[in-house]
Parts: sequence; C-alpha cells; structure tokens
Amino acid sequence: MKRRSFVKATLLTGTLSQLASSTTMAVQTELPADASHQEFYELRVYILKNEAQQKLVEDYFKNAAIPAYKRLGISNIGVFTELKPTGQTKIYALIPFKSLQQFLSAGDKLANDTTYNEAAQPYLTASATEPAYERIESSLLQAFEHMPVLEVPAKTARIFELRRYESAGENAGKKKIDMFNTQGEIDIFKRTGLTPVFFGETIIGGLRPNLTYMLTFDDMAEHDRNWKLFSSDPEWKKISSMPDYADAKIVSRITSTFLSPTPFSQI
Repeated sequence: MKRRSFVKATLLTGTLSQLASSTTMAVQTELPADASHQEFYELRVYILKNEAQQKLVEDYFKNAAIPAYKRLGISNIGVFTELKPTGQTKIYALIPFKSLQQFLSAGDKLANDTTYNEAAQPYLTASATEPAYERIESSLLQAFEHMPVLEVPAKTARIFELRRYESAGENAGKKKIDMFNTQGEIDIFKRTGLTPVFFGETIIGGLRPNLTYMLTFDDMAEHDRNWKLFSSDPEWKKISSMPDYADAKIVSRITSTFLSPTPFSQI
C-alpha cells in the first residue's frame, strides 16, 4: 500500500472509531436520568405455517437461546403459544434486558458463542424452501417507571393475557402511561387481582404509539372475575372519570391475546 493511501486509511479508521464512540456517549447522555433502573424488553412474535416450524422455534429457545442468554446473565425469558389459536399458533417470546447496552451487545455475544451456534444449527441454517418461520415481528419496549422490572409469577398452572393499547398520537399515549405511573392504576391492578408481569412502552416496533403489558391468571374464570372487580373499583372509577384520562381521548384500540407458557418457559 502506498504511504499516502495508508495515511488516508488510518485517518479514516480513527475518525470512524471516534464517531462511534461519540454516538454511544450521546445516546447514553440523552437517556433520562432515571432510565437506568428500568428494564428493556424485546417482544418477538413468530409467524408460523405448520407444526414443523413450531417445533424448530421451540427447540431453538429450549436448547440454544435460553441457555445462551443465561450465560450472558439474562434470565426470566418467556416463551408462549396462543391459548386459542385460529390455525397454526404463533409463538410469543419475551426477553428482558437490564439495560439498553445489554440488549445491543447480546446479538454479537450470541454470534461468538460456539455452544449456542452448535445447538441452534437447525434453526439458524434452515433452508429458504423450508424456513424455521415465516417472519418475526419484533418490538423493543421500555419498562414503566412504576414497575421498572419484570415480576415472575409462581410456577403453577396459569394463563397469560397480553394487552396492547394503541393511541391516536404521542401525547395521548403518554397520558395513558401516566395513568399507570402516577395515578395509581398499576396499584389498583394488583389490589383487584390483575397480577402484572410487565408494563412497557413500545419505543421501536409497529403500530406506535402503543403500550403493552402482560397479566397472569389461574384460569379464565379468575380472569373474568378479577376484571369485573377492577372495573367496579371506586378508585378506578374516580381516575377514569377525569376528563384528561377518558379512554375515548387517549386509547384508540385495545388488542388482547391469551397465551399459554411452553413447558420450558421461565415465565
């Protein structure tokens, strides 16, 4: 290499390194001061066409992903199927991260994990004609301030409800989150038997602005009974009757999905 080309390449490499370092520092600086204690969640939805794909994805999490994440200090990973699917079930995977940096570095660490790559071979090397899944829909969520970490329920027979609240605009979405964080809605949930697993604001993903949360119940009878108890709670009625918090103003669509944990799910 000529000296002039070598000098140019060296200068360019140094500039890119400085830029990457500056960008990382800028991202860290722009995070809210109180964001460090709030977890981040990757919520994946695997679109499948048959049972063979379902087995590939389930085996991947059971034999490769969950053990590898454990080696990285990442636990409480939930893997679920639909309670009442219409056709082939989707698989829902919830992966909690202690920080944004842990989320950003996990992919490279998995790629360099020989044990993971060997265990994940059937999933990672599935052919284009027989893929492991049709598509993955993935979102990144940040935990709410009032419930900054995921709460794992007891390991008993139970069902889960995943709920997404969409809002017409960012301000409306923040207003709904405010109901949970500062107006006591999460506390009313817990008091009336709506046992939460996590609450998160979608910061990257589809159908924004939205928030997503997960509840757990012994069965559908408890689900129906406790939601009825919540809706008749005097404190909830007081909050929901405030003009600024009327559902018609801050929630445009609610989607509810009932899930069953897989045998190897950590939630």
